[in-house]
Amino acid sequence: MREALEAAFRELFGPGELVALRRIPGGASKEAWALDYRAGGRVYPLFLRRAGGGVIQRRTLALATEFRLLELAHAHGVKVARPLWYFPDLEGREAFLMERLEGESIGTRVVRRPEYQRARETLPRAMAEELARIHRIPLEELPPLPGPGGKPAHLWILEELYGDLDALGEAHPALEWGLRWLQNHPPRPLPPVLVHGDFRVGNLMVDGEGLVAVLDWEFAHLGDPREDLAWPLVRAWRFGEDQRRLGGLGEVGPFLERYNALTGGEIAEEELFWWEVLGNVRWGLGALNQARRHLKGEERSVELAVLGRLAAEMEYEVLYLLEKHG
Repeated sequence: MREALEAAFRELFGPGELVALRRIPGGASKEAWALDYRAGGRVYPLFLRRAGGGVIQRRTLALATEFRLLELAHAHGVKVARPLWYFPDLEGREAFLMERLEGESIGTRVVRRPEYQRARETLPRAMAEELARIHRIPLEELPPLPGPGGKPAHLWILEELYGDLDALGEAHPALEWGLRWLQNHPPRPLPPVLVHGDFRVGNLMVDGEGLVAVLDWEFAHLGDPREDLAWPLVRAWRFGEDQRRLGGLGEVGPFLERYNALTGGEIAEEELFWWEVLGNVRWGLGALNQARRHLKGEERSVELAVLGRLAAEMEYEVLYLLEKHG
């Protein structure tokens, strides 16, 4: 791997030396590596994202597509690390290289530690602004992405989730009940946009002042903008700070008001409930699918096994939300 990396570095930065290469722990489906390359009297901090042994969702993007999306997002002013190089085969797996930014992306720390108090105050507005930029990227510039085709976005994603449930080969009645409720209470249709697909605290890099970058674009697709707006409302992404419904940071109202002001949208807060229920079902199925990778021996991992236990929390939340809704 070092030889292939150094060849790319020489072309990007000139002759030099790879002075640090270490794998970063974590990452359920992708490897993450931190690298430093010294050339021309300076050190370039770099980040390598490499395919892992499996995927969380069937519609997970290939890294080639994720790399192209990052290039587009960067060109349209979205806060992302600048993508630098795509490797179709780096020791048997595809990968890409980008700038390494400094900041914190562990959700629990962001929503609780005192050094991020200022960031927590600014993040709801910053999140709305980044989502507005993402949703305004012209569809004709995008690479081929999963999406609803001619169907309403909510019908397409329900079909996808029913497929995920059937593929588990075991009964999960709470999740199936959630899918049935979603099917019987369809939202009004909205024009499709580029959906990030995993926009939440934990996939945002943050420093003491606020948002540094939007991370992890592997679940991007075409769909309904409310899917992204409601995803940070899912209880699992509040990291225990449940009294602050927007990602453990604050209230939904100001966040949505800023998004509507920037996009000209008229999305009401109550419209996000359908997508919040969907988000819990989706993450419940994603967690179960990850645990099956461990149980089937595809990738032995305590982290993957723990995700299977977490699915019960999403099942409970689906039932709680639907009981509360009446």
